[in-house]
Amino acid sequence: EVQLVESGGGLVQRGESLRLSCAASGITFDDYVIGWFRTAPGKGREGVSCIVGRDGSTYYADSVMGRFTISSDNAKNTVYLQMNTLTPEDTALYYCAVQYGGPPTLGAPSYDYWGQGTQVTVSS
Repeated sequence: EVQLVESGGGLVQRGESLRLSCAASGITFDDYVIGWFRTAPGKGREGVSCIVGRDGSTYYADSVMGRFTISSDNAKNTVYLQMNTLTPEDTALYYCAVQYGGPPTLGAPSYDYWGQGTQVTVSS
């Protein structure tokens, strides 16, 4: 059984940082693309970033490029999302998800398993 558990969300002020974690079980990272998505109030699900488990290639949405960094620790089956210079526009429920195989994409329909999410709130 595949399980994804996100953690690390919270309430921060504009300009501050957070690091989200996604602990996975039931999969081997080498076989998957692992992505971070977010859903803000009144908006659809947005792909934020993804990483290819096999080779570590990373991809980012334009809205977070240069501020967010995705990384993985394959030995721990954990993916991280370091979020810097946060703004109120980053307020959302953040999910991690995994896609078996590839190619890497920030499109939510391509992902097979999802976590429950962790809330990030950025105050102004």
